[in-house]
Amino acid sequence: MSLFKTVMGQIAKVLPEVRKPIRKPSMTERLIWTGIALGVFLVMTQIPLFGAGRVGADPLAYSRVIFASAQGTLMELGIGPIVTAGLIMQLLKGSDIIKFDFTKPEEKALFTSSTKFLTIIVAFAEATAFIAAGFYGPNLQNTVAIIILLQLFGSTVLVMLLDEMIQKGWGIGSGISLFILAGVTKEVLWSLFSPLNPDGDFFGVIPYTIDAALNGNILDAVTRAAPFPNLITLGLTAMVIAIIIYVEGMKIEIPITSTRFKGFSGSYPIKLLYPSVIPVILASALLANITFMTQFLYARAREFPFLEIFGRFDPAQPGVPIGGIIYYISSPGRYDVALADPIRVVTFVVFLTLACVFFAKIWVSVGGLSAEAAAKSLIDAKVQVPGFRNSNVTVTAILKKYIPAVTIIGGLVIGLLASLSDILGIFGSGTGVLLMVSITLQYYQTLMREHIETVMPKLGAILGRS
Repeated sequence: MSLFKTVMGQIAKVLPEVRKPIRKPSMTERLIWTGIALGVFLVMTQIPLFGAGRVGADPLAYSRVIFASAQGTLMELGIGPIVTAGLIMQLLKGSDIIKFDFTKPEEKALFTSSTKFLTIIVAFAEATAFIAAGFYGPNLQNTVAIIILLQLFGSTVLVMLLDEMIQKGWGIGSGISLFILAGVTKEVLWSLFSPLNPDGDFFGVIPYTIDAALNGNILDAVTRAAPFPNLITLGLTAMVIAIIIYVEGMKIEIPITSTRFKGFSGSYPIKLLYPSVIPVILASALLANITFMTQFLYARAREFPFLEIFGRFDPAQPGVPIGGIIYYISSPGRYDVALADPIRVVTFVVFLTLACVFFAKIWVSVGGLSAEAAAKSLIDAKVQVPGFRNSNVTVTAILKKYIPAVTIIGGLVIGLLASLSDILGIFGSGTGVLLMVSITLQYYQTLMREHIETVMPKLGAILGRS
């Protein structure tokens, strides 16, 4: 075992951990624990950081939906450190800089512990960087800075444990997915129904439309200037949701029969979006971290002017790029901005799509979704493909006809969906709505799998991967 694995094995012994339940909790118990985790998370998004000064313009607004974070609250960092640590570990694993054999349970557990340890390091580093960048006021006293640092660090560790609690069987699904779903849903509902607007008008498109109709100015609800929601963006949001639902349902079905239950037949589905939404989360996290680092470089541009090649930002709107490399790989955010610079549209779509393809290939490799892993799962579930020998080699060969190609196509499709919907400026952002719909469907499939597993446990686990 390498020195890295030896050291991590010792560190893993002292890391905070949520233990697996001794017995599998009932569905009701799991729903309760999932609700508790979500409730704790939502409460933390509303509790302001003690000691922080009045927050101004949000330089990280572009990443709030993806990281499920809220400015100036205990959830300032959101799930950012968890996603960033996972991104780094997947890159290290995918490039074979650090080698893990996921067929061995102890190696898989060590990978998880390494990711947790890296999450703690990233949380501390990001909290320190936020304070140093003056997000909570200039010239903070050391005591106040330490208090804010501890709040940010402690909140991230708590969120990490909530996610681990859900994933280890106390809850349903994934904590990260759940928190992203809650954040995006809140943004969409706000755009639809919020009555609040500093100008005294309604903000949400539905109350604004009703008010405009009552006053005989229904056209105002259609042509209302961005960034306020209007009927055009409502229609675009509905259209994108319909497209995502349609694409989510596209799949290849391989016929299977049970070698244990005579007469049983079914199909093993390989979805078009086989890698799920993980690639777009990782790609968005990569873009968010690049943007964050570019902002720090731009802050030093007065001393080193050449740094502006990486990015320049609008002083009136912190976090909004107006030049440099980051400008051409970041989303225009709205269709009217996109029309003003078609080159930026092309470069952004190409960057995000290629990033999604890259992370799709890595995720399928390290996430137990490869043809070899899927074949082993089918064999272990006592399932075979009719007309073929029931062996790992044969089933793997069959799955290799589809999974590698679907992985690349799925990465392309999810990258195009996320980037093009982002450009349209729909409610909750294109990437956010893509995640919201996909995660909602995953939760539905998880609940259906739970029902199937009550009758055929192993087969339910296999079919639930659709």
